[in-house]
Amino acid sequence: MTNLWEETMRMLVAHGKTFEDVKYIQGSNFGITKENFERVAKKSDYDSGFGAARVAEDLVVVGDNWWIERHEYDGNEWWEYKEKPKQISEIKEVSHLAGGMWNKLAELNETEVDE
Repeated sequence: MTNLWEETMRMLVAHGKTFEDVKYIQGSNFGITKENFERVAKKSDYDSGFGAARVAEDLVVVGDNWWIERHEYDGNEWWEYKEKPKQISEIKEVSHLAGGMWNKLAELNETEVDE
């Protein structure tokens, strides 16, 4: 069994964060207080590796320029840590945004060398 509070704290610590760093917690339609989240998460036990996801799939815990969100695959569920990407100063004109499989933007827009 997995406890949601303990899982959340492990994820925060793994990324150098504490619960004090959390600014707000919400789903798609409404927010909840940090105190309410802590109280309910501490009593929320679930099997994170079997069957369907049990924790609300739209639950996010948000800090300054980072957040954790729920993910699920084949019955396994977990928090995934995200950070706001740092803006790159170099700007290029592109001709492709799609076309290959698992390509990066630069790979899709490499210029061919004239021979």
